[in-house]
Amino acid sequence: MDWQAILTALPSLGEGMAATLRLCVVAALCSLLWGGIMAAGLMRAPGIWRRLLRGYSALTLALPLLVVIYLLYFVLPEYGVTLSSPQVGVLALTLYYAPYIAQVIRSAIEALPRGQWEAGRVLGLSRIEQLRDVALPQTLPQMLSPLVGLLIGLIKDSALLSIVSVREFMYAAREAISATYAPLEIYLTVALCYWVLNSLLDWLARRIEFRMTRYRRTLPH
Repeated sequence: MDWQAILTALPSLGEGMAATLRLCVVAALCSLLWGGIMAAGLMRAPGIWRRLLRGYSALTLALPLLVVIYLLYFVLPEYGVTLSSPQVGVLALTLYYAPYIAQVIRSAIEALPRGQWEAGRVLGLSRIEQLRDVALPQTLPQMLSPLVGLLIGLIKDSALLSIVSVREFMYAAREAISATYAPLEIYLTVALCYWVLNSLLDWLARRIEFRMTRYRRTLPH
């Protein structure tokens, strides 16, 4: 094991990891926002909009992420739309993961017993108040685990963006290998960093879920 190669590559790898984290945070927020809008549309929008959203979801879920990246990076410029590499990365991850997030949100909310909504209407709550005060507190614990799983998938899939010159973690790793000629050491370091990051996310999600469902364990059986 060439430890000197790892030490030499650490600064550039650190910059690549920071770039990956920034890109993934933006993409995750955009995916949650667009996924939430899609979930609301799938549940409440007029028929034609629901059909359009279902068609978009079916199309996106049937495509590999790599194809989405290529379409945005190579095909859009043919029609006069040119995006920078980071913009392509954020947009590709958002378009790809938002339908998954929408299905998680929609399924959790629709699984809520109808009586909960009827009780909210009896109390005079608006639809927004019912969602905020009745639905979300009960469904968030159920949504948290699959949403974090999708976030972990988003982080791992961000490595594909190096093929369109997004200067993220894998791009930095390739540059480090060109400089050090130590692919084994560099890729092992990259794998370890991804494992630590995603393990921390999984641990944090389980801790949050534990705290959010703590009241259930205090209820009498």
